[in-house]
Amino acid sequence: MAEQDKINKLKMHSPDLSQENITKLREMFPGCVTEARDEETGQLRLMVDFDQLRQELSDDIVEGSQERYRLDWPGKREALALSNMRIAKALRPIEGESVNFHTTQNLFIEGENLEALKLLQETFLGKVSTIYIDPPYNTGKDFIYSDNFTEGVHSFLSKTKQIDENGGRLVANPESNGRFHSDWLSMMYGRLRFARNLLSEDGIIFCSINHREVAQLKILMDEVFGFENSVCTFAWRTDGNFDNQAKFKYCHEYILAYAKNEVEFPHPLVVDPNVPETSKIYRPEIRNTIVKNGPKNPPSSIVLPAGFPAAFEEGEIAHRVGAWPQFEGTVRVTGGKTQNRVSIYSGWSSRELLEGFIKNDCHPISDAKGQATSFELTATGTVEAVKVRGEPSHVISWLTGFGGSQKATAELDEIGIDFDDYPKPLALIRYFIQMAPSKNGIFFDFFAGSGTTAHATMLQNSMDGGTRKFIAVQMPEQVDAKTNAGKAGFTTISEITKERIRRAGTKILEGECHSDWNRDVGFRVLKVDASNMKDVYYRPDELIQSDLLDMVDNVKEDRTPEDLLFQVLVDWGVDLTLPIRREEVQGKSVFFVDENALVACFDTGVSEELVKELASYEPLRVVFRDTGFVSDAVKINVEQIFRQLSPTTEVKAI
Repeated sequence: MAEQDKINKLKMHSPDLSQENITKLREMFPGCVTEARDEETGQLRLMVDFDQLRQELSDDIVEGSQERYRLDWPGKREALALSNMRIAKALRPIEGESVNFHTTQNLFIEGENLEALKLLQETFLGKVSTIYIDPPYNTGKDFIYSDNFTEGVHSFLSKTKQIDENGGRLVANPESNGRFHSDWLSMMYGRLRFARNLLSEDGIIFCSINHREVAQLKILMDEVFGFENSVCTFAWRTDGNFDNQAKFKYCHEYILAYAKNEVEFPHPLVVDPNVPETSKIYRPEIRNTIVKNGPKNPPSSIVLPAGFPAAFEEGEIAHRVGAWPQFEGTVRVTGGKTQNRVSIYSGWSSRELLEGFIKNDCHPISDAKGQATSFELTATGTVEAVKVRGEPSHVISWLTGFGGSQKATAELDEIGIDFDDYPKPLALIRYFIQMAPSKNGIFFDFFAGSGTTAHATMLQNSMDGGTRKFIAVQMPEQVDAKTNAGKAGFTTISEITKERIRRAGTKILEGECHSDWNRDVGFRVLKVDASNMKDVYYRPDELIQSDLLDMVDNVKEDRTPEDLLFQVLVDWGVDLTLPIRREEVQGKSVFFVDENALVACFDTGVSEELVKELASYEPLRVVFRDTGFVSDAVKINVEQIFRQLSPTTEVKAI
């Protein structure tokens, strides 16, 4: 068949990030990027002339490496290269383990989280509102994450003498290992880089850690997210952890918070409800005090519509008992320096009003950030307070009263799950969820553990009517048969996670729920697996005579049409939570994703009449099996048919 007659094929693997980064670099420094032939594949690839790049970035002649401030460890470069490496993997849907598979907006992904993060890059790039992770604390125990993806977890553990022949745990990253910190940092490095890619511009990540690695993690996150985006280091009092036998009894852990872009991340409007009444955050005369040696910026004035008090100075806040009338108008700010901020709030003037503020989840009606000396904003709503930049943080970095692992374990007991591997309490995660800029964002946890983040997201939605979605990723780590969870029949932690989410959803629905909540307690289960495509799909040039018969179809025999559909969704970057409808069209099985966002037919014997009918739906995208057409003539005419009947449709084949 002539080259021009072929339908473009989907790549069916995660993006090659190194090539994408080089493409971006070429836009800034075109003279530093060249084409060279890959020694392994023989294909032309973009390559960086690093000597030239170093010279481009320096005023002096560059000779050799230069010292600079950074965190280094053995294996860092390998970890970076590995995170850039593409993978030919698939997310296979498991409807039988899901809840409300066809209607839910939530995802549970079972598999290695670095692989999952790579597969989610195109679909959720810049779309995640909040990430919370509770990674292994590098205590010398239970550190099983390996970045050697050429083999399974069991094979890795066996090869490195970490499990016996029966699968029992022997050692895992023991402190005697000279790469103790290096292994942990290499594991975290790539995962944090991908996490940053997924965050929206106003998004935030929270990472739990203990005293052993907090120093290294802080520097690592400074490098990945930028030290200027460090929002807070929380000290969380983990009530009840006084039984450790260390020389110093520690009863707290740390949670590092980094914004994707600190300028875009709004000031959180939540306060630890256990803060004592005497705290200065409840005293406006202290809370709104301008810095000791005068204001950070010259005073600003604001002009308000009728019904508001007179203009006031920066840092002050106006209160009134009860609400002002419904307001619609423009607030004009003049004077001052850059980055003045005016916020119109349903505000507070007492502890009672503040608690009501948190309970009702009142966010700013409007918030303006200006780089000029004057700007305007318009707001509509019931207003109780107006204030100008100079505001303090509303979040306290010392977290008390949320409980610790004992409380979290008790919460699991309430739904019949016996899991004592240091879960996090629901109140703590709900606290971070409420810091998100909206109630309809995506909340992501790629060290899902027992599933606290998913549980907390559903619970918070039920309380305030939000439509937040969760994505939880958990590896099928083996459960010790001697533990209570093992005795209860669980074989992997991912099984515990899924069952916890199921039972939590049922319990939440049985309780009092917000009238506006959509009651979504479901989740789609997707499992990371090898690609649905045979090896020769990716390396057709290596086809030999003995492969010709096997190449009648390039899809693996044990894969379903649903498997193919989800690999196409991942490859095309289509939302994995969109509704999917499957129906018979001219005797063939056809998938409609969000009606016409994507139409897919993986059956064989596709006729020209079927192609024309599918074109009549005018889908944004359509995909067929490369070997699925009734004849070569039909295959050749597919793109022409769509150009005539639905010219905006993108046509691909697998």
